[in-house]
Parts: sequence; C-alpha cells; structure tokens
Amino acid sequence: MCPLHPCWSCCCLFLLFSLGVQEVPKDPSAAPEQIHLSYPGEPGSMTVTWTTWVPTDSEVQFGVKLTGPLSLRAQGTISLFVDGGHLRRKLYIHRVTLQGLLPGIQYVYRCGSTQGWSRRFRFRALKNGPQWSPRLAIFGDMGTENPKALPRLRRDTQQGMYDAVLHVGDFAYDMHQDNARIGDAFMRLIEPVAASLPYMTCPGNHEERYNFSNYKARFSMPGNNEGLWYSWDLGPAHIISFSTEVYFFLHYGRHMVERQFHWLERDLQKANENRAVRPWIITMGHRPMYCSNADTDDCTWHESKVRKGLFGKLFGLEDLFYKYGVDLEFWAHEHSYERLWPIYNYRVFNGSREMPYNNPRGPVHIITGSAGVHDVNVSYPRRCFSESPV
Repeated sequence: MCPLHPCWSCCCLFLLFSLGVQEVPKDPSAAPEQIHLSYPGEPGSMTVTWTTWVPTDSEVQFGVKLTGPLSLRAQGTISLFVDGGHLRRKLYIHRVTLQGLLPGIQYVYRCGSTQGWSRRFRFRALKNGPQWSPRLAIFGDMGTENPKALPRLRRDTQQGMYDAVLHVGDFAYDMHQDNARIGDAFMRLIEPVAASLPYMTCPGNHEERYNFSNYKARFSMPGNNEGLWYSWDLGPAHIISFSTEVYFFLHYGRHMVERQFHWLERDLQKANENRAVRPWIITMGHRPMYCSNADTDDCTWHESKVRKGLFGKLFGLEDLFYKYGVDLEFWAHEHSYERLWPIYNYRVFNGSREMPYNNPRGPVHIITGSAGVHDVNVSYPRRCFSESPV
C-alpha cells in the first residue's frame, strides 16, 4: 500500500447552483455543441467529442498560439446515436483524437466542419511519466437540477487548478429523460469544464436505461469496453474505472460480471507488477462497498453485492482489490462525503494510531457523491471504520 501523500489533490465541491434545462435547437444544426475532452490512454494524445444534429465532417483545428490561425488539423469519425425513447431522437456524435501533443503545453482548438465551427477552447496536454503529482477534481452524482458544485468547478478550471476530472457515475438525472433532452442539457452544462479538461467517467445506476446507451454514446473512454471499464496511467498512479452496475442489472447478462472481473484481475496483476514505476493503484466505481448513511443501499448491507459478489460468493471485489494492494477506492452514489479508515472485511487496518493513513495495511475508501442532486437531507449514523462526514 502507498502512504497517502498531501501532494495528491482530490476535490469535493459544495456550492448552491441551479440552471434550467436547455432545449435542442428547433432547426437541425451543424454547429458543434456538448464539447468535451477525454484522455485515450496514449501519452501525447487527447480525444475531442461533440454533438451535431445533422451529419457533418469531423475535424479539429488546433495550435499553441492564443490568436491567429490554428495550424494543425486532425480528422475523426462520426456515429449516429438513436435514443431509445419513443421519439427515437437522432444525435450525431463526433470523435477526433489529437496526437503528438507536447506534455504540459497549452493548446487552443476548435472543432466542427465547414458547415459550422465551435468557439475556441483551451486545454493543457497531460504530462508524461510518473514524476509529477496530478491535481484531480473527483465527484459523482451531479445533475441538471441543483448542480451545486459546478460554479466552483468552473472557476477552478478557469484558474488552471486541475489536470483532470473524475466523474464517478450518475449524470444529469437522467440522460435518457425527456427523450434524451436532459442528457443534452447536462452535456451543455459541463462544457465549460469538460472542454478544457479530460472528463473521465464511470457508469452509475442512473445511466442504466436502454442498456446504458446514452452513457456509451456520449463519452469516449479508453479501451474497447464502451467506457464500462477501462484503465489509464496518470503521473505515479494507475487508475481503474469499472462498473458496479453489472452486479445489479443482470437482465443485460450475467456474463458482464464475469467479463469485468477477469479483466480487472488481469489489469490489477499488471499494475501490481509495475509498482516500481507507478506505485499507486486507484479505483473508481459508483456504488460503494461501505457507507454510514441511514438508507437501504447496497453499502449498508454487510454482504454487499459489490463487496462480496453475486450470491455473496461470486466475483466479489473486496478480496480482489485487497489481494493486489489497491491503495485508494473512490465511490459515489451516496449523496454525501465520507472517508473511511483503511479497511478490509470490516476490520480497520490503520498504519498506526498516530498516523492511520501512513503506510496503511488496507485500502482507503472515499465516497464523494454530493456534487449536486435534488435531495438535500441525508442521515449519518457513525460507524467505527469511518471519519466524521463533512
């Protein structure tokens, strides 16, 4: 296990904010919207994703100068997404991956086609190698109604405080609602942040409708598992994103539980063998194994599905993560913030009484699901394995 280090910045944001849902243009438009970035996992690269309402070419123009012509070009792909609602609304999703970016350098870009261009945005290419400390904004459960973290997140992004965002499931509430118009509104809402930082995601329970189709179509994550599970390297950390939802929505196939579990084991084994280069292993999944909230969610049950697996014995994740020494596990779903003592199998494994997080003997769990949802009242009974909620 790696000792927790103060240079790692994890931000959980709390401010009151409310925006109404924006409508899709009445006339189909070729102008790009819902622009967001993601890191495809290859050093020196960045993927730009956006939506149009008619088919167009997919091009990004970019460069390092703040003004004047953008000298570099990259082309990509377009795919048709048909929402599962009764209107069967059509969205055209564009993806372009920029390559050959210089580490740590700021780039200016715009995306679109001759039929319509976006305004210019800026981002900073991620640094290469393990010898730097990434700054992350980490949260889950943010919707179009009362997204209270967003003003702070936008301001901090403009000030260059983060290198990436980790959104730990549950978007928009819900992306499929109103024939996916809520999803459109949410993607517009996060654009001032997501067009400037890699916006990395994992699915939550509110993405489930139509077999997670809105989630799969709208985000562009590394790997070939439609963003349900993937991993990537950032500084001294190997970060693993996975789906807790495969344990709950079994009508999409129990084979998904087994497929993900075996993928996780292979990925963790490789990451553990690479500790000398990247000593941190960090996971992010939506529904936590443990929590102190007074509800009936999975994490309140001793034999939780995520922790112990199907039927309390098949493909549980706690033993797997402990076996390969996962250091830090990020969760959401509970609309609160909670940090646990280092824990395994309901036993506290602090490094020492004086310094519990220094060389802990078990993983540290952090729940950060309070970025902005419609409910505001959560009850917090205390448990011995948990810090006080803040």
